[in-house]
Amino acid sequence: MTATTAQPALVTPTGVVVAPAGLAREEWLKVRRTGIGGSEVAAVLGMSKYTSPLEVYLDKVGELPLDRPQHPDLAEAAFWGHQHEPTIARVFAERSGLGVVEGPGTLAHVERRWMLANVDRYVLDEGESAPSSLLEIKTRSAFQLDEWLFGVPDGPALQTHWYLAVTGYSHAYVAALLGGNRLLIHRVERDEALVEHLVEFVGEFWQGVLDRRPPAVDGSEATEEVLGHLYEVKAGAVTVADPAEVLPLLERRRELKAREQRVVDELREVDNRLKATAGEAEVVKVRDRVAFTWKQNGPLSTKRFAAAHPELAAQYTHSVDALDTKRLAAEHPDEFRAHRARRLVVPKENAAA
Repeated sequence: MTATTAQPALVTPTGVVVAPAGLAREEWLKVRRTGIGGSEVAAVLGMSKYTSPLEVYLDKVGELPLDRPQHPDLAEAAFWGHQHEPTIARVFAERSGLGVVEGPGTLAHVERRWMLANVDRYVLDEGESAPSSLLEIKTRSAFQLDEWLFGVPDGPALQTHWYLAVTGYSHAYVAALLGGNRLLIHRVERDEALVEHLVEFVGEFWQGVLDRRPPAVDGSEATEEVLGHLYEVKAGAVTVADPAEVLPLLERRRELKAREQRVVDELREVDNRLKATAGEAEVVKVRDRVAFTWKQNGPLSTKRFAAAHPELAAQYTHSVDALDTKRLAAEHPDEFRAHRARRLVVPKENAAA
C-alpha cells in the first residue's frame, strides 16, 4: 500500500493552519514568503502608498532582507494598532453582543496554499462554540473619519475580502478606532465577484513570483524608495543597455522635463500677475468675496535680514548639532558611501537616436 499524507483539518470553511500562533518573528516572516497575505493585496493591486508591487515581488523571491525596517509611519501605526487591538476587540464584543476569540495562527486556503491570512480575531454568534465570521481591527487618525463613516475604505475592504476568500466565510466585521475615541463597526458581506477577481489577479502575480517574472516598474514613491536602496552599488560599474529600451525612455524623460519647466514658468507668471494686482494690499476681493491673499507671513529671508541688521543677526544666531558629513566621509568612507542616496543624472547632450 502507498502511504498517504494526512491533510490539515479545516478550521474555517476553506482555511487550514499553516503556522501556529506565537511563532518566532523570523519564522513567521519566512511563512509570509510562501504566499500573499491580506496586508499585501492592496500593494499587489498598485493601491498602496507605502509598498509597490515590485517591492512585494522582491520580498517574495528573497531579494530583500527578511526583517527589514518598516517605513517610520507604518512602524508607528503598527505599534499603536497592536497596543489597541485587545481593547478594540473587547469593546466590539460588548457593543455587538458577539463572541470574540483569537485564532490558531496563520491560515492558508485549503486548495490554494499561496493565499494566506493572519486574522485579527474570529467572531462567534450567540450560543455558538465555532466561529462564523472574522473581525478585522484598525486604528486610524481622526482625519480619516469621513472615509469610515459610511463603510470600509478600499484598502481595508480589500484586505477583509481577501480574508473572506481564504477562510470561506460569508461575512466579516471591521472595527475601526478613529482618533482614539470613536469606534466604528461595519459588517462586510462577501462579494463573490470581487473575491474571484482578487484570486485571479493576485494569482497571476503569484505565478510571476514562481516564474521569477517581476511586475512592471511603476511611478510610485514606494518603487522609487525600494530601487534607491535595492542594489549594492559597484563603483564605476557599467551596464550595456538595449537602445530600444533606454532611448525611448530618455526621450520621454526629456519631453516631461521640458513640460515640467513650462508649467513652472507659466505658474510663476500667473502668480506674479496676481501679486502685481495686490500691490501693497494683503487681501484681494472680487465681487465682495476674498479671491486671494498675499500676506507678509512667510519664512524669514535670513540672508536679507543679516545684511540689513548684522548686530541683531549675530545676537540671535546659535549653533546647532549637525552630522559632520565631510569628516565622516574622510574617516569612514565605506560606511559613508553605503548610506548615500543614488542620483539619476542624464547628460543634456545625450539625445535619443
